[in-house]
Amino acid sequence: MGAIYETNYRLARFVARTLFGFRVVHPERILESGGVIFASNHESFLDPPLAGISCERQIFYLARRTLLNIPVLGRLLPHLNVIPVDQVRADMSALKTVIRLVKAGEATVIFPEGTRSVDGCLRAAQPGLGMVIAKTRAPVVPMRIFGAHRAFPKGGIPRLFTPVTLVVGEPMYFGEGDFEGREGRELYQHLSDRVMERIGAIEMEGV
Repeated sequence: MGAIYETNYRLARFVARTLFGFRVVHPERILESGGVIFASNHESFLDPPLAGISCERQIFYLARRTLLNIPVLGRLLPHLNVIPVDQVRADMSALKTVIRLVKAGEATVIFPEGTRSVDGCLRAAQPGLGMVIAKTRAPVVPMRIFGAHRAFPKGGIPRLFTPVTLVVGEPMYFGEGDFEGREGRELYQHLSDRVMERIGAIEMEGV
């Protein structure tokens, strides 16, 4: 980790635990080495840092390019491994960057739904995740965050001391048979749907 990343990592972990009672269930399922894709539901601005601090390794993130225009934050994000995405048009360059990083043994977190849920309920997956899986053949670690929508809803303000929990699912590995019979966007959507189904099957534990 770089100095700025590590400093913010430690700060985010302290804030999450102190203000939201953040905890991780089944951290032993997290793959801490090699190329890997962490896939999570998306219901709050809290989700990216929460996914990041659930791991001991550094993670690369996709985030909308407009965030770089925010004073101070825009200059900080590149040091936090943020890869900007142009949401106005199809931005293949961001996905190509993610594919290159995962092939090089790095980790990334991708939110299959593509955007935050308005009501906290799971939404349909987009094909972007499936494309990264198809191009890298990397394992996927499904995650599900509970409580983040209540803690910081889309369009709302943070509600401090609202408990947030991240439950890690069993890693998913893909063999040649997973890529047969489909190609292109149909294959990508199929793979994304499989991961989204696994995320949806994760239940709250340890309560």
